[in-house]
Amino acid sequence: MAKITLSVIKADVGGFVGHSSVHQKLIDRAKEYLLDKGDILTDCNVLSVGDDIELIMTHNRGVNDESIHQLAWDTFKSCTEVAKALKLYGAGQDLLKDAFSGNIRGLGPGVAEMEFEERTSEPVLIFMADKTEPGAWNLPLYKIFADPFNTIGLVIDPKMHDGFEYEILDLKGHDIVRLNSPEDIYDILLLIGSPGKYCVKSVRTKQGEIVSASSTQTMNYIAGRYVGKDDPVVIVRTQNGFPAVGEVLEPFANPHIVAGWMRGSHNAPLIPVSIKQAMPTRFDGPPRVVAAGYQICDGKLEGPQDMFADMAFDNARQKGLEIADMLRQLGPFEPHRLPLEELEYTSLPIVLERLEKGFNRKQDEYDTALKAGPTSMGISK
Repeated sequence: MAKITLSVIKADVGGFVGHSSVHQKLIDRAKEYLLDKGDILTDCNVLSVGDDIELIMTHNRGVNDESIHQLAWDTFKSCTEVAKALKLYGAGQDLLKDAFSGNIRGLGPGVAEMEFEERTSEPVLIFMADKTEPGAWNLPLYKIFADPFNTIGLVIDPKMHDGFEYEILDLKGHDIVRLNSPEDIYDILLLIGSPGKYCVKSVRTKQGEIVSASSTQTMNYIAGRYVGKDDPVVIVRTQNGFPAVGEVLEPFANPHIVAGWMRGSHNAPLIPVSIKQAMPTRFDGPPRVVAAGYQICDGKLEGPQDMFADMAFDNARQKGLEIADMLRQLGPFEPHRLPLEELEYTSLPIVLERLEKGFNRKQDEYDTALKAGPTSMGISK
């Protein structure tokens, strides 16, 4: 059977209002452009989460295909024109380069892709988050594919009993290591327990079949400065030798803490919401995740089914809001605000430059300067 490719490519090309959502005219333009120019596609769908446009495409050209990435880039450029005409906030902000160079990776938009042979039944879940970073998937992907307390199939399903292979990316050094569960479970936890440094790039069976693929683009590292959060996506194939739909959704029943929220500089709960609720406004958040379910039939996308619209996730939403209330009380104090070493690519370094003269003084010099007033301390009034 011929293989199909599922490509999910997202970008923020203009927020409505502020960073909260995507204007309907941008969604319409993206759909029109893909349908008009996308003769290389088998099928496509366009969703939005927060201020991000999500292009969901099936085709038979494999991962990292130049024509598919060019199509996505051109779609986002076309949407940017609409955003600028509407004077939307941050128009084109995720398009960090001036021109396409053969692959959209490294240019700003997030990319998650996988190629596989379509099974007799091919249910797929696509998780899309806003106001957080790629490491946000670490804990859920550990629970889904390595934790029998979450995924009972690891114990009782002979097709999953051997475990899975994790491909883990060093976000800063760009090195990759492949580790197996359950054999290397402690080493896996050692790495992915630091989601700002390492993230799960993909998960495969021990026989090498792809089961999950994540976007791993870190925009701040690409740009060398803060240009918004990465707002990651992850694809997970389900059922028949892979974790069941319910097992894949289960980790999100308890919100975990992720980096992001306002100015990408805070810790916050990742709250599962329906697609209609994916409009973060409070402190530009809290971070949220939606789950779009599809049945893939001969490459066609049947869906989406809004998986987190279920009332069973109401408690998770309430718990997430309570955690958000508690953290917000801390304001600029850690652990709500990220540690200083994790704020390297925000606007904080610019502020710290103004304080360097004061930090470099001896205590007696500082005391003298303090008596003379803020100007002599190197800080403007």
